[in-house]
Amino acid sequence: MTTSPDIATTRRCRVAVRGLVQGVGFRPFVFTLATELGLTGHVTNTGAGVLAEVEGHPDAVADFCRRVGTEAPPLADVQSVAHEGMTSVGGTGFAIVASRQGGGRTLIPPDVATCADCLTELADPANRRYRHPFITCTNCGPRFTIVTALPYDRAGTTMARFPMCPDCAREYADPADRRFHAQPIACHACGPRLAVIVPGDGVRATGPDAVAVARRMLADGAVLAVKGIGGYHLACDAADAAAVARLRRRKARGDKPFALMARSLADIEPHARVGPRERALLTDPARPIVLLRRRGVCTPADTVAPGAPDLGVMLPYTPLHHLLFGLPGDPPGPRLLVMTSGNVAGEPIAIDDEEALTRLAGLADAWLAHDRPIRVPCDDSVVRVLDGEPVPLRRSRGYAPLPIPLPVPVRAVLAVGGDLKNTFAVAEGRHAWLSGHIGDMDDLATLDAFGKAVEHMETITGVRPEVLVADRHPGYRSASWARNGAAGRPLLRVQHHHAHIAAVMAEHGLDGGRPVIGVAFDGTGYGDDGTVWGGEFLLADYDGYRRFARLGQVPLAGGDAAVARPYRMALAHLYDAGIPWAKDLPCVVACPSDERRLLARQLERDLNCVPTSSMGRLFDAYSSLIGVCHRAGYEAQAALELEAAATRHDAGHPFPRYAFGLRSADARAEGAMLVAEPGPLLEAAVADLRAGTTPEALAAAFHGALVRLVVDVCVRARELYAEQTVALTGGVFANALLSSACARELREAGFTVLRHRRVPPNDGGLALGQLMVAARVPHPGRDPVG
Repeated sequence: MTTSPDIATTRRCRVAVRGLVQGVGFRPFVFTLATELGLTGHVTNTGAGVLAEVEGHPDAVADFCRRVGTEAPPLADVQSVAHEGMTSVGGTGFAIVASRQGGGRTLIPPDVATCADCLTELADPANRRYRHPFITCTNCGPRFTIVTALPYDRAGTTMARFPMCPDCAREYADPADRRFHAQPIACHACGPRLAVIVPGDGVRATGPDAVAVARRMLADGAVLAVKGIGGYHLACDAADAAAVARLRRRKARGDKPFALMARSLADIEPHARVGPRERALLTDPARPIVLLRRRGVCTPADTVAPGAPDLGVMLPYTPLHHLLFGLPGDPPGPRLLVMTSGNVAGEPIAIDDEEALTRLAGLADAWLAHDRPIRVPCDDSVVRVLDGEPVPLRRSRGYAPLPIPLPVPVRAVLAVGGDLKNTFAVAEGRHAWLSGHIGDMDDLATLDAFGKAVEHMETITGVRPEVLVADRHPGYRSASWARNGAAGRPLLRVQHHHAHIAAVMAEHGLDGGRPVIGVAFDGTGYGDDGTVWGGEFLLADYDGYRRFARLGQVPLAGGDAAVARPYRMALAHLYDAGIPWAKDLPCVVACPSDERRLLARQLERDLNCVPTSSMGRLFDAYSSLIGVCHRAGYEAQAALELEAAATRHDAGHPFPRYAFGLRSADARAEGAMLVAEPGPLLEAAVADLRAGTTPEALAAAFHGALVRLVVDVCVRARELYAEQTVALTGGVFANALLSSACARELREAGFTVLRHRRVPPNDGGLALGQLMVAARVPHPGRDPVG
């Protein structure tokens, strides 16, 4: 115990620490630091962060104020340390006192993978937490998904229903213990309980026996619903082709790739290429799914990810996962598990136990459940490495709700994102908080999950939005939700591709003082002219944009039917280019003759045909044209398989060199918008296809033509407007081959290239751009260059 020094020779100071300082062991760290320096006083959580009062020798107090920000725990992120002098009061000892309610804002950490210390205890028969499926400490475990209120204390989490046993309470109160003030602390005696539930059989096993039963069922080919940190997974043995096919059939998955969870890195390497950067991501505390290039011979991938160029792989991140794979001495079980979201296609991930028993009935053979509630769903994050840097394709567990710094201050705002891959954001001042992955906003269950997640995010950030912002699409459910929830607050609308470009700008700290050349390629976005945009070159800042160039428009015949059947898009592109529907073309053969006659009539009479400049639909069309993919069972399947075909082309062999036609939309008007016509490319591809060129070479040729188009258009924009910063964005740039080649060629042409690094290039990053545009009180369509 520290003694009370002479008040006349002491200094007292109030120290306020802001940032990611709750749920990361910060108060125990402060306690230990103050005790080491012989200081008296106390520390507490507040609604704004951590507040300490320290008293002692002036040099020791000054040392404390310096070290509290520079020696913080590994999961902490100190953003500011403010201190002010106080009148010395004397006293003895240093204490952690009850948290204070009140205003302000703090940061809650994301859920973190089980640390090495806890894994050692998990596998130690002499440790009292041996095989405890909820082992955790101040350095690991659930945070975001269990928080119900601030400040972050056990009473403000879903662990509140589990009173600590005497042993856990003693560890919790011991400053020398790793679990000192670890809010999710528990053990076999006082923590959550596991149960295996089998339809028609009820509870088959509980406690430690539940894991052994579940592991045996997986080895026998069962599909299990496994409750994780942020929701349920559906799991099966990835090496059991029948089990994978059964799960795929039950979930109506089509050929969409499943994610894999591997017991160890060694179990991944025979199936996919793991470079140093990928290895670092796989073992990072965030534990995302990492997209890895498949090896040539990869048996599990044939059923897990048919036709895809990559495998999505993650390592275990909860104690339960490690127990499912087995500890030393356990009977052998699967070493690779399919781990896919526990939901029916189009629905949000299941988090409630009773709901999971109902919603996942017919999908799972049994449930491995537990009784710790999940406050908010949080699906697995997905990341790929591109040119040595990580690119998020889904930013969720392990990253949400970490804030993203903003280049300019914004008022309190809620941006609701889009309808596909929905992620929303709240922001105020210099920070934005993005939600976890919500999903596609196409049913009431997702809308309900969206509303609850918004409420939770506002609670933990303290942001009270003064304005809401949504996409301009008149039919978007996210926009409808915002309109209904505005409650008298202004609702602003932002054009889809403008938001994409603004998101890249914000990520890279641009204040909007100069426009960028934004290349926004995706599947769909509502355009100013009421058509479907998606192959856009915009000269843009936060205040507005000019549509400098676009892909040539073709008729989108039948809307969703054209998306699901790429051969329809291929025929529409051929029709628009004046290329006959000859029966030797794969896309013509793929289209049933009756449908082909109806489609021809529809195109001739312009019936239910919305013009589109979508680059995503051109990928679909070309994929079908050269015989790669004619029917899409999931979003972007045709484009994904086209990329896979291009990557299979032997780089040592030449491929055809194609080009888009580039013309002015109005030859009479100087500076008129440019139009990139795909007709010349399609004509050349048809000729080479008939000459026997392989689909792999044709796919590589398409990517090459698109790269040249991007560079040519950006060069023209630079010549006219003297801008040389290019932002690449939109879901099409999730294509690693295209993104890498575009960036390389643009840099060689003297451009500065911005790509996504913190939010996804797809619609998962849309909300960040929306809020940045809304912060400037947008004037859509205003010319940013004068």
